Amino acid sequence: MGLFFAGGMASLMLVGVPVAFTLAVLAAIGMYWFNGGALGLSQVPIIAYKALDDFTMSALPMYVLMSQILLFSGVGKELYEMASRWLRHLPGGLALATLVCCGIFAAISGSSVATAVTIGMVAIPEMTARGYDKKAVLGLLAAGGTLGILIPPSVPMIIYGSVTGESVGKLFIAGVLPGILLLLIFMGYASWKMRHIKEAPATWAERWQGTRKAIWGLMMPVLIIGGIYSGIFTPTEAAAAGVVFSALVAGLVYRSLSWDNIKKILLSTVATNAMILFIIVGAMLFGFILTSLQIPQAMTEMATSLPVSKWVVFILINILLLVLGCFLETVSILVITLPILYPIITALGFDPIWFAIIMVVNMELALITPPVGLNLFVLKGVDPSSPISTIVRGAAPYAVIMVLFIVLLAVFPWLSLGFIDGVK
Repeated sequence: MGLFFAGGMASLMLVGVPVAFTLAVLAAIGMYWFNGGALGLSQVPIIAYKALDDFTMSALPMYVLMSQILLFSGVGKELYEMASRWLRHLPGGLALATLVCCGIFAAISGSSVATAVTIGMVAIPEMTARGYDKKAVLGLLAAGGTLGILIPPSVPMIIYGSVTGESVGKLFIAGVLPGILLLLIFMGYASWKMRHIKEAPATWAERWQGTRKAIWGLMMPVLIIGGIYSGIFTPTEAAAAGVVFSALVAGLVYRSLSWDNIKKILLSTVATNAMILFIIVGAMLFGFILTSLQIPQAMTEMATSLPVSKWVVFILINILLLVLGCFLETVSILVITLPILYPIITALGFDPIWFAIIMVVNMELALITPPVGLNLFVLKGVDPSSPISTIVRGAAPYAVIMVLFIVLLAVFPWLSLGFIDGVK
């Protein structure tokens, strides 16, 4: 049965059927043939409704809306100017400023695409005008943008929590230290790579002026992460507070919420959410038929009975995620693999919160690995003159860093688990 579904999925996607409909069609075929014909198909609307009737899932549309508001707000420009004034005198100073902005915006938006686009539109012309190599700049932005799904809030973490039942609050907090650490490692490499470029330092007056202008953007991570960690907000409530705060900042401070921009924000939000939610419904239908045929249970038994260390299975899982990341986007990988991988991971005795962070780093890799790396195409849109191959070559060293970072998280699980006690 497993081979039938795997073959069917590969065949449908190869002929261009979207992932959501591929999963739904295979699930419907399975329900018809194995669950009693037309009676089995009666489960489709019930499962689809249950997939979306989830309080945790309601956070997802709000974080998407918040990221779209911030994309049009102008906060990215203010953050970049602030960071450049504080860091430009260091070796590769503007590269460091760009990564710091990516980290801050990641903690605001929860979206890798929004991070790469917002910071890229400001950083690419600034850095290339000051002598930075275009390939290195694009690679830096492609990698820095991936921080949007590791530093909370994070859409993939919400999906992981919804599919597995794990606490989204714990997932968010578990991503903070790894996100900051990966940002610092990126900064160390970028500073070494671009060490030949330095600029005159800004005055202290210029630094404080830039900080005052960017203060509204800096307050967003404090509101969201601080609210969740202190227990003031649940992750869903934090999403609602973030939408209200970002709308107030964009409308009253930056005055960027024109009617035209509001229309663009709402249309983009609806399109993004529809794509994600369609995939989730398809995946839930697919997961139902797999579970009813006991395929995940069989694979769990096989994985736990193999005469090898559980770490060998862990390595094979990471290789699988790396391969899938070359061909599928983040949401699709999560919803397709979690119904099978989650029972295996828990049966082997691995912590599911720790594995979530490992999986999200793998999803970061998926964003910069060709041929389907989303951040590669996003930056191609920001800078149409640069071929995809240039962006890929620039991002390659950061992909290697991410692979090594997965090893680091595996060896030191406390990096992701050290601060989740007491978080709901």
